[in-house]
Amino acid sequence: MPPLPRLTAAQYRDGILGRDRAVLARALTLVESELAADEPLAREVLAAVLPHTGRSLRLGITGVPGAGKSTLIEALGGEIGRPLAVLSVDPSSPATGGSILGDKTRMERLGRSPDAFIRPSPARGHLGGVARRTRESILLCEAAGFEVIFVETVGVGQSETAVRQMTDCFLLLLLPGAGDEVQGMKRGILELTDVVAVNKADGENAARARQTQRAYAAALHLFAAAAPPVLSCSARTGEGVAALWQVVRAQADPGRRPGQVMAWFDELLRERLWQRFHAEGEVAARRVELEAALREGRMTAPEAVARLLG
Repeated sequence: MPPLPRLTAAQYRDGILGRDRAVLARALTLVESELAADEPLAREVLAAVLPHTGRSLRLGITGVPGAGKSTLIEALGGEIGRPLAVLSVDPSSPATGGSILGDKTRMERLGRSPDAFIRPSPARGHLGGVARRTRESILLCEAAGFEVIFVETVGVGQSETAVRQMTDCFLLLLLPGAGDEVQGMKRGILELTDVVAVNKADGENAARARQTQRAYAAALHLFAAAAPPVLSCSARTGEGVAALWQVVRAQADPGRRPGQVMAWFDELLRERLWQRFHAEGEVAARRVELEAALREGRMTAPEAVARLLG
């Protein structure tokens, strides 16, 4: 099959604003591209759609693998009643670096809905549980008319705080079972959480889920000035899902977006400065010498940095 013709920024803009999902998918691929040749067009497309962004509710969802993030998103989709997009950050294939697509296959019912759009993206080693260009993807989905944007993280634990820097509400999903879990609870992700939900509160787990809910609510009040609400629900049966959605809407704070934009600016600036610095031939050669000295124990890291920056 011959490759698709390259679109102009105007064609991307018109297709996205016209809610053409094929064009949206291509635009997402464009902004995710790591090819330097794609970067100018990606910037132009984002600039073209920017006036049409910012009108959605952005919800980040994290939790350990097995907590039921995808199942909950599908259940919430039935409560929302508005066009929604799911940016699902998947583990990366070690062979190709591409998305393994696990989360999309677990949201089959939502994937068939004409009001839903699911986009798996590979993490590719990017820290914080999100993909490298998740912020750009959010803007494109907003321009395409999606009123609720879910950002589902990889699910690797307490390092997944970057998603809070790009969403209006940050939901932490837990499994039933307290005890040692609460005893070992640390600050960090819990201090940044807007809503905590204990999932799988059904059947034999119902009582344990309520116990976990009470334990976390009590523990959070010990070290959080404004403790987030803690609820229990069952994404499988739908019990408590409607109440959870109402709490998420109440907790959502679009007012944090200006600060998030500045954090995005700082992140991109550091990335670009790093790239330019290491692109200098003299710097690259000097770094090889300094790395050898570090490995051989002839120099400390602070000294090596001072010499490299000279």
